[in-house]
Amino acid sequence: MRIDDGGRYDVVVVGGGAAGLSAALMLGRARRSVLVADGGRPRNAPAARMHGFLSRDGMPPERFLEAGRREVASYGGEVVTGLAVSAAREGEGFAVRLDTGRRVWSRRLLVAAGITDELPDVPGLAERWGRDVLHCPYCHGWEVRDQPIGILACDARAVHQALLFRQWTDKVTLLTHTGPGLSEEEAGQLAARGVAVVDGEVSGLEMSGDALSGVRLRTGEVIPLRALAVAPRAVPHAAVLSGLGLLPVPHPSGGGEHIEADAAGRTAVPGVWVAGNVADPLATVILAAASGATAAGAINADLIAEETRRAVRAERAPFGREAEARACERVLGVRRHGI
Repeated sequence: MRIDDGGRYDVVVVGGGAAGLSAALMLGRARRSVLVADGGRPRNAPAARMHGFLSRDGMPPERFLEAGRREVASYGGEVVTGLAVSAAREGEGFAVRLDTGRRVWSRRLLVAAGITDELPDVPGLAERWGRDVLHCPYCHGWEVRDQPIGILACDARAVHQALLFRQWTDKVTLLTHTGPGLSEEEAGQLAARGVAVVDGEVSGLEMSGDALSGVRLRTGEVIPLRALAVAPRAVPHAAVLSGLGLLPVPHPSGGGEHIEADAAGRTAVPGVWVAGNVADPLATVILAAASGATAAGAINADLIAEETRRAVRAERAPFGREAEARACERVLGVRRHGI
């Protein structure tokens, strides 16, 4: 792949969300050359506000990203609009191609492109996602506190989700929908916490103006609700990694897939890191940002180790650095004087 002029960086960051921008900020402050390729698919785009981020609680997601881009640019980082579509090993680094046609090269690669939340197939659900169709009580629970909340059961996570939302309201209803049957222990837990259980498949949402008012069962019965919690399936934006042999695997939570990595985001492929929801679909915005900073620190340390190894080899080479420099001076002198 031919690399564009000026297209060489210490690190290319794939994804311009909280994790990617946090990593780029740290790397820029470490005096590394960084390119952030932002595909423009933030997970929390449907939400009007983000929550649980100290000093940024209630901030619109786009304002948060705008501030992050400015901070990255202030340290020399480059943020471009473009989806990274492929990455391949090239020499001691990686050649990355964007959907804009741009081709760049980096010594290290960090993928923080996030995930898509794959929702249950219920009419109207996607249109209300991030508004009154929710999944994370830590992100949205306060806004629907003391209101009637339904839990749409599609898999084994529903009981845990119902017990979680019970912290925010005593008006929780578990809708069995297409989920597995309840065990005796689960039924006992729900009953002990006052969580109602309604059998039957949900066929659609009921609206009052521009607000959710309930769900309709296939029997025609309507269950009044103010919010509906679902547990989506995480689909990582990780196609760029497939050419490097990194493929998504099931996440331990049972809620979709992720790219496996260690605590610092280091993957099984040398030189490749991941951060944010592509590594942990359960991470909130502040945790995604923290994982980006952690990965950046590990990447910078890895680059320093490589540079140190090279310096040691050069120091131990025949003649040593000083002798090599004198030899170069003699050669230049000979050429300069035509001798």
